Amino acid sequence: MWRALPLPARGVQASVIIPAKDEAVNLPATLAALAAQTDLHGQALLPHSFEVLVLANNCLDHTAHVVREFAARHPRLRLHIAEVTLPKEQAHVGQARRLLMDEACRRLEQGGHPRAFIASTDADTRVSPTWLISIAAELATGVDAVGGRILMDNADPTCPVRRCQLRDAAYYLLRARLEDHLDPAPYDPWPRHHQHFGANLALTTRAYRHVGGLPVVPYLEDEALVQRLVHHDLHLRHSPAVKVYTSGRQQGRVAVGLSWQLRQWAELQQAQREPLVDNPQRLQAEWQLRAQLRRLWKQHSAGTLRALPAYPTATGLSRAALRREITRAGSFGQLWEKIRGRFLVQCCGCWPAVPLSVAIRMLREQVAALESSPPVAAGHLCI
Repeated sequence: MWRALPLPARGVQASVIIPAKDEAVNLPATLAALAAQTDLHGQALLPHSFEVLVLANNCLDHTAHVVREFAARHPRLRLHIAEVTLPKEQAHVGQARRLLMDEACRRLEQGGHPRAFIASTDADTRVSPTWLISIAAELATGVDAVGGRILMDNADPTCPVRRCQLRDAAYYLLRARLEDHLDPAPYDPWPRHHQHFGANLALTTRAYRHVGGLPVVPYLEDEALVQRLVHHDLHLRHSPAVKVYTSGRQQGRVAVGLSWQLRQWAELQQAQREPLVDNPQRLQAEWQLRAQLRRLWKQHSAGTLRALPAYPTATGLSRAALRREITRAGSFGQLWEKIRGRFLVQCCGCWPAVPLSVAIRMLREQVAALESSPPVAAGHLCI
């Protein structure tokens, strides 16, 4: 599939990957945005500093032809296209993105740049002019991956679905603010956001190899990759400076994704119903528990964990059982996966989902209370 590609440029720093299925209409704008990448001073990036890999899978239109025509008109852009017809059971975005990321990682390793990274976007998405340089700047701080902001392209603010999307974004940004107060991550400081999806996601080759690559699942493969990063205690930065603009189409290429979410909101609008979302009280309890366990994990890692304090009953474990879980875990992410599962079982029914507008009001109150109160010593969470 990729055998005919020329060798990567020596020192190439980034490989942009784009899965494309019947995207002949959208790809020219996507590729034009990549061809126009600049540094923070508006100077064009050196042509050998990055390359673009497009995988046209199971296409019924002229996707590959469009890419080849664009490459001929833009010889400075190192643009490569491969075509593949995947078996029906593998013909999904998870398999396509995995093939792309594997090839990108292999080529970057050949290129030999010590800070090389894979940058993922979609065929109906336009990256901002400083997209790549902004990713590189974030990775230079020492994080392993970057999730960028995904904004709607030419969205109509009066559209009912658009209004629902804006309220959803407000909810998740308030969640991120609450999380930052309760369990802050030094590598992902405020201001930050909540998105880490395939249209705007990057990670180092080292991180990609460390987690064993992208999980091959039919959809939400980006979420699955992020879960692997968290499991291995790798650092993900949610950077507001890394932006892309994606289409608002409601007929997409995956079973579950943005287009699916837009359809769900449209159906709720027609039924005059609000979306139900996670209860902020449950989120607060969850993040308080995680912060407490993180402190115990740090003590364990430093060899200073002696007697456990009054153990958090939200874990559903005795002190002895909790100590065993801490000792057995290979990473904090692994420990938290297990404890969080028990926590969700323990609190099942305690904090039911609430309408989106109610959740936004609750989050605003929680954040305001935290920001108006002086810091206090962390206590022990009991439910």
